[in-house]
Amino acid sequence: MAHGDETPLRSPTGCPISPRAAAFRPFERPYQEDPAAALAWARAEEPVFYAPDIGYWVVTRHEDVKAVFRDNITFSPRIALEKITPPTEEVQAILKRYGYNLQRTMVNEDEPDHMERRRLLMADFLPERLARHEPMVRRLTRAHMDRFIDRGHADLVAEIFRDVPLKVALHFLGVAEEDADELTRFAAAHTLNTWGRPTPEEQREIAENVGRFWQKANAILDRMIADPSGEGWMYETVRQHFRHPDIVPESYMRSMMMAILVAAHETTTLATANAFRLLLERRDAWEELCANPGLIPSAVEECLRMGGSIIAWRRIATREAEVGGVTIPEGGRLLLVMASANRDESHWENPEELDIFRDNAVEHLSFGYGAHQCMGKNIARMEMRVFLDEFTRRLPHMRLKPGQSFEGLCNIAFRGPKSLLVEWDPAENPERREPALRERAVSFPIGAPVKENILRRVVIVEAREEAEGVKSFLLADPRGRPLPGWSAGAHVDLVSGGFRRKYSLCSAPGEEGRWRIAILREAEGRGGSRHFCDALSEGAEVQVAGPRNHFRLDESAARYRLIAGGIGITPILAMADRLKVLGRDYTLHYCGPSRARMAFLDRVLADHGPRAQLHVSDEGTRLDLAGEFAAVTEGEQVYACGPARMLDALRELARGWPEGALHFEYFTTGAATLDPAREHAFEAVLADSGLVVEVAADETLYAALRRAGIDIQSDCGEGLCGSCEARVVEGEIDHRDRVLSRAERARGDRMMTCCSRAKGRRIVLGL
Repeated sequence: MAHGDETPLRSPTGCPISPRAAAFRPFERPYQEDPAAALAWARAEEPVFYAPDIGYWVVTRHEDVKAVFRDNITFSPRIALEKITPPTEEVQAILKRYGYNLQRTMVNEDEPDHMERRRLLMADFLPERLARHEPMVRRLTRAHMDRFIDRGHADLVAEIFRDVPLKVALHFLGVAEEDADELTRFAAAHTLNTWGRPTPEEQREIAENVGRFWQKANAILDRMIADPSGEGWMYETVRQHFRHPDIVPESYMRSMMMAILVAAHETTTLATANAFRLLLERRDAWEELCANPGLIPSAVEECLRMGGSIIAWRRIATREAEVGGVTIPEGGRLLLVMASANRDESHWENPEELDIFRDNAVEHLSFGYGAHQCMGKNIARMEMRVFLDEFTRRLPHMRLKPGQSFEGLCNIAFRGPKSLLVEWDPAENPERREPALRERAVSFPIGAPVKENILRRVVIVEAREEAEGVKSFLLADPRGRPLPGWSAGAHVDLVSGGFRRKYSLCSAPGEEGRWRIAILREAEGRGGSRHFCDALSEGAEVQVAGPRNHFRLDESAARYRLIAGGIGITPILAMADRLKVLGRDYTLHYCGPSRARMAFLDRVLADHGPRAQLHVSDEGTRLDLAGEFAAVTEGEQVYACGPARMLDALRELARGWPEGALHFEYFTTGAATLDPAREHAFEAVLADSGLVVEVAADETLYAALRRAGIDIQSDCGEGLCGSCEARVVEGEIDHRDRVLSRAERARGDRMMTCCSRAKGRRIVLGL
């Protein structure tokens, strides 16, 4: 794009601004309706770009957004509540008349102040404290539903989703309910004042409401200061102020009082409305929850991924830094679009599909990440779960009213409809036939869902021998619906007979909507493969988790070399299939002891014959790794899966290759179960919070962190996938994973918490 048709627009670093970046308008309809879709081009082409319309660097991919959130020193949160539309002098005068003086709160203050205050004020957010609020949530939900359940229609936002979270928030904070109506109106004004682009006339009206909001919040706080004996989080904040006035000063309390009155309910209201809209628009998912309420926790996480209420947040660079390969200057403002990151194709399988069986949906960034992650996340989860439990049980036949629009406040940070109209036939209400249904409930543990419980039922529609000792199974949805798509390198967990094992997906062309896996029967293994191969047959119903992909194919390379050893052909064959479709240059090396023991051999030769090279030991054609792969040129990518000996040799050869040319997937780490007699206990100090976690000799660091309530993800549990990685600030690491290269291990700045340990008695983590 040109300025004056000649001079190209340039970013603050002097780089040209692309036409699409120059045209990005977050206050216009595409972004307002669906920010992730509006930024799909950016995730694919320009994941970090400068938007001159707002003067921000826009960050769109999951990895980059997470990295910025993680480093709250380089990327300060101090502009999180800065008005994105500068106020006019008239507006400033209006706010001054009300004494408005919003300063630092927990969401926009730097270290060390932020963590000192957070530690003092965290107790009420702990799971055991939050559980006591669930009966109130359920009681209010049932009472509100009683008002309209026999009517046959309702506006869920106006009649329940706004009121219940607000009353719960006020109860949690210790604020009287008679202030609820005013606070709801003021919250909308605060949102538009901070994250909107109102006209000068609108700014004046908003400023009046923000000023009244400030006065109202401070009047409530004054009552608490006069008598700090009440129950609630703000009362506890006042008490901490009297005990630690240097850490919790009065100016902080006054700013926090206003900010928390918005954060504690508005986000939950909008997230709940978004979730119900998503589920009711996808009837299969809604009906699955009605039939299986145990899936509600995972459905909440998936709805937060697809329709979280906080779509973007802001940071400012305290020094020149790099994000996603783009230089951000000191003072550069960043708009972190979590809604886009939550649908990043490079992180999620089928990111555009609402999949309530997605067992890594909890990796969404709707609550932020790192030291500033939302403290109230588990309150929101609990409320949304109660709403879904009550509605799916009492109104399973509820549907969206046709023809309605879903409009919200025009702003860059929050998303959710002002109304959500639903209807149903009261004659079909289940509790008319079974009155006791109203009192039933499913109570879920406070916190993130248990990943191991998120399982999808599938049926085996074909079981066949693929080679000596190798059996493949074609899996399908029991109701005939297509199973979710997947990308080359993806895997699922197969669960049956008390065993849970991971197998790569290798469906052939024409098997779309169904999943094929292949299992090598290991006579001397741990029993899982023997059970699956011997006990499972066509017609059997099993459970699976996934799909997930930790062995993702980079589709942008100039040339590919694929290497499969034995059963390692499964992910490699899927990659060859994909590269063939893309028309890319590739060769496939397939190694095995004999043709009789090489699974999918006929398919390899039929589909990839000209590009396939067989290396069969009993035919004397073993692959000469050192000779064949002595040199790998720039632009080539090597993908390998097979026995550890083969992969170890490749990793050694790769020391002379271009950086990042080798990608591999081990079958197992070979790590033995922890033996307390041979291990030692150690302590893990969490740098962000100062928390000290004791790790026993018979437990993993990952288990100890989860026990302490730290949100950290894990998939394989064996050091194969890298999902449980933690940054190491200090301490020597006993690396036991198969993820990090020698150079990465030598740097000593990250470790896999599921298997690796501290060499000494202490390690400091960037958590």
